Amino acid sequence: MMIQRKQRLSMRDLSTLTAEDRETVEKNAMNGRVFNIFKVLAHHPKLVKRWTPFAGHILGKQTLPFRDRELLILRIGWLNQAEYEFAQHELIAKRGGLSDADIARIKEGPKAAGWDEKEAALMQAVDDLYENSVVSDATWATLAKSYSTEQLMDAVFTVGQYNLVSWALNSFGVPLDDFLPAAKGR
Repeated sequence: MMIQRKQRLSMRDLSTLTAEDRETVEKNAMNGRVFNIFKVLAHHPKLVKRWTPFAGHILGKQTLPFRDRELLILRIGWLNQAEYEFAQHELIAKRGGLSDADIARIKEGPKAAGWDEKEAALMQAVDDLYENSVVSDATWATLAKSYSTEQLMDAVFTVGQYNLVSWALNSFGVPLDDFLPAAKGR
């Protein structure tokens, strides 16, 4: 069950920004829509300008396959009880082929029935980082059988990036975008 977060930071009216700052925020629009996270982050355009290149690498330019990336993002979002993060990436993941059963297993974690060895290790890596700030030797060894050094690095940075995003979303109380299903009963 997700913890209900209260909105602490309003969504910025983008028309009140300078043209340069508005352009910085609007560069993150998808299909002409600026997501609520960016409307909140618009309170700090310089941060958006510097953070988004890294976030863009993690989301779209890294070396991990789509499925593996989304497993990592959804697991850390779930552990952090980040409703916005989980709802956004559940939608992305399902559009990319993850099933309802996959989503249910992500919530259960690395010991859920149905994971293969690599996927269980991905889930365990997230749990290791969340609980101990380090991937355990056993988990690392399992992942190293399937992934290159760059992919192992991208896995750690993916969890770290979405841990940070979860903290921000939860602390700022970013409301769900109107196209996202509420996370009732999660």
